[in-house]
Amino acid sequence: MKTTAVRLGVDIGGTFTDVVLEKQGETFSTKVLTTYAAPENAIIDGMHQVCAKAGIEPSQIGQIIHGTTLATNALIERRGAKTALITTEGFRDVIEMRTESRFEQYDLNLNLPDPLLPRQMRFTVSERVDANGTVLIPLDKAEVEAVVAQIAQGGFESVAVGLIHSYLNPAHEQQVRDVLAQKLPGVSVSISSEVSPQMREYERFNTVVANAYIKPLMASYLGRLEERLKAQGVGCRIFLMHSGGGIISIQNAADFPVRLVESGPAGGAVFAAHIAARYGIDKVLSFDMGGTTAKICLIKNQTPKTARVFEVARTYRFKKGSGMPISIPVIDMVEIGAGGGSLAHVDAMQQIRVGPESAGSEPGPACYGRGGDRPGVTDADLVLGKLDADHFAGGSIPLHADESQAALLAHVGDTLGMDAVEAAFGVAEVVDENMSNAARVHAVENGEDLSDYTMIAFGGAAPLHAGRLCEKLGVDRLLVPPGAGVGSAIGFLRAPFSFEANRSVYMKLSDFDGLRIKSLLSDLKAEATGFVRTCDADSPILSEFKVYMRYTGQGWEIPIDLTEAQAMQPDAATFEARFEEEYTKLFGRPVAGMDIEITVWSVNATTPPEEVAPVSAVAGDAEAGKAGTRQVFDAGRGAFLEAGIIDRDHMESGTCTQGPAAITEAETTIIVPASRMAIRQPDGCIDVVKKGASA
Repeated sequence: MKTTAVRLGVDIGGTFTDVVLEKQGETFSTKVLTTYAAPENAIIDGMHQVCAKAGIEPSQIGQIIHGTTLATNALIERRGAKTALITTEGFRDVIEMRTESRFEQYDLNLNLPDPLLPRQMRFTVSERVDANGTVLIPLDKAEVEAVVAQIAQGGFESVAVGLIHSYLNPAHEQQVRDVLAQKLPGVSVSISSEVSPQMREYERFNTVVANAYIKPLMASYLGRLEERLKAQGVGCRIFLMHSGGGIISIQNAADFPVRLVESGPAGGAVFAAHIAARYGIDKVLSFDMGGTTAKICLIKNQTPKTARVFEVARTYRFKKGSGMPISIPVIDMVEIGAGGGSLAHVDAMQQIRVGPESAGSEPGPACYGRGGDRPGVTDADLVLGKLDADHFAGGSIPLHADESQAALLAHVGDTLGMDAVEAAFGVAEVVDENMSNAARVHAVENGEDLSDYTMIAFGGAAPLHAGRLCEKLGVDRLLVPPGAGVGSAIGFLRAPFSFEANRSVYMKLSDFDGLRIKSLLSDLKAEATGFVRTCDADSPILSEFKVYMRYTGQGWEIPIDLTEAQAMQPDAATFEARFEEEYTKLFGRPVAGMDIEITVWSVNATTPPEEVAPVSAVAGDAEAGKAGTRQVFDAGRGAFLEAGIIDRDHMESGTCTQGPAAITEAETTIIVPASRMAIRQPDGCIDVVKKGASA
């Protein structure tokens, strides 16, 4: 067997580590509890399990693609390296002052999140570059050396360099890096002109600080992982999923770890887009619910929506503006603290609240029997009959319903005068409504109506809740693909090698300079292609061009896609027409008589997408065989109903089952509400549709 025929996808989540092995078109998967102290231990354990299932040795693995929440968790939990920031004199407090935006407009006692670095860890040098990239005050090397001496005395492990307008002229940042390399060769260095060469100093400084903060941690982890895998006989290359939905080399990941902060969820969005392409669906709501968080993403024309700024660690009810802005290419999604391990409690207003705090894998929800005494969503699902206590995670984790009931009563039921079932119903409805509301808001923000969307659900907990979400959102169709419990890890194996290079260069259409634009986009294309070539030396590389434009005086831009011909033969009239077309889609009409400006230029280099075999959906004429029945609480009916139990592996193509039903597999369970029916499609997807509607 050629080693390239075997690939491994690994997703480290907050509760479970998902491992998927693909061998000549067959997939083998497992879920193991995440080992926080040494995450590589769970990977090694999971790798051996899937290799045993596939009947191969680890040495036969030809490629490993990895995504992780380690970078995100380090930022949320403030567990990064001791980091210093060197910035321009007068801009020391930018990351603390933030912007004028208030995420809770009428709260007079609003507390802004603390910056990642306190003031005493921020240093300044008296240099200045203007908004055109011209040097106004030269950098004094002696002053830089004095600052570096202070940093040396402070025992810092990592240094971020963010100077004003360095995205236009990086020379001063590069000189500071040279001094650091000479004086402190063992210290990690990140410069903003490489990490995020974009305008808006608050977002850029915050991004380079975040990169420096997690860089030593991620470099150490990736190094340990390589060594552990080599010790197991695995000598293949390791790649990392990045937040934009593509794959980069392990070295690029170590240099720019901030690009990994949404790597797991990005894999899930790629997975959902792949399923959408198979079925030819143009409007998809991707729903990924794991142990710690739920992620919702809009996918149009089989392509996930992307953005260039997103927030990590929102501190105030997950409100936009209350977190740390990271300015990198990212798949645009809404993420809320609603997972199987999300903990429930009763607040001062006697209302049930769920999340964002999670039990994780250590100790886990109360039903795990690992010392957790607070109820999680998984406890509610168990009490409501959605889970089989003896077959959770393929039978590897026995669940204890009595401990779930005790926890629900102690923390919810006794306070509100409810029995365990009522408390579980309350917890499940609250978390489902939280997720539904997040989906509604995300759709409204993007001008979309979800009623004509199809939901694709994956992640260990999503199939348990997706049917109820469809009822709440008015979505008629739900697809649960094979391997849904480990969807993000499968998505890693479907993702292309890609890298997006971007740069801020301000230009008005009235001052349009075609030669300068062509040169700029050519440079960005070469930069992005160079990154991809470090991963794949042979495949053809496609280039995707994008510019961010706005009317003069507006605060934010909208993304405008360009063809290669439009980018390489730039014309002001074409740019204006494309902008007005996209602006009208978003806001209803263009604004006459105003100049237009471009602020950010972007080129994404990517290998071609994987070939997708189309699926012809079937109606489902024969009834699927049942393995038995059990009582499952149906939230739409507000009562326990007798639900058929169907083994997904034994459900033949074209067979169907009427809800209520529980379709079981090793990694998850699909709950089919009484209002729905489920059809097994030829590719193994379970197609859950409203009764009376057709797939």
